[in-house]
Amino acid sequence: MAKVYDVPSDRFIEKLATYLKNDKKIEPPAWSYFTKTGSHTEKIPQNKDWWYIRCASLLRKVYIHGPLSVEDLRSKYGGSKQRGYNLAHHVDASGGIIRTGLKQLESSGYVIKRNNGRIVSDDGMKRVDRIATELHKELQKTNPELSRYS
Repeated sequence: MAKVYDVPSDRFIEKLATYLKNDKKIEPPAWSYFTKTGSHTEKIPQNKDWWYIRCASLLRKVYIHGPLSVEDLRSKYGGSKQRGYNLAHHVDASGGIIRTGLKQLESSGYVIKRNNGRIVSDDGMKRVDRIATELHKELQKTNPELSRYS
């Protein structure tokens, strides 16, 4: 059985985002259609399904990096912001987007909130590993040389 570590992250996030799109508990909030993802960005996201992609990315990060708080994730999703003629500095991402996404993942049963941060639940780990296994099998069909390494 393949794990999240065994598949490419971009393909995995796309597949998980389509899976989350079918989940009724994960829906983009009304404000998500006209908000930026942080003060370091200039425009709103151009992809209409960006909410599902962000939730899938959040779930993957919590799966891989263990108990994470909202502050940890804000730092990971942040970016550099140019301040006039001065040098660019790192700015954290929006906490509301991350917090709302994590709450939706909690209500769907993917993530559990603990004292030191959020971790993936047992049921969420089974679902995510199942998706990773499906993707791994698809990749083996398109490229048979991958079967030698796994």
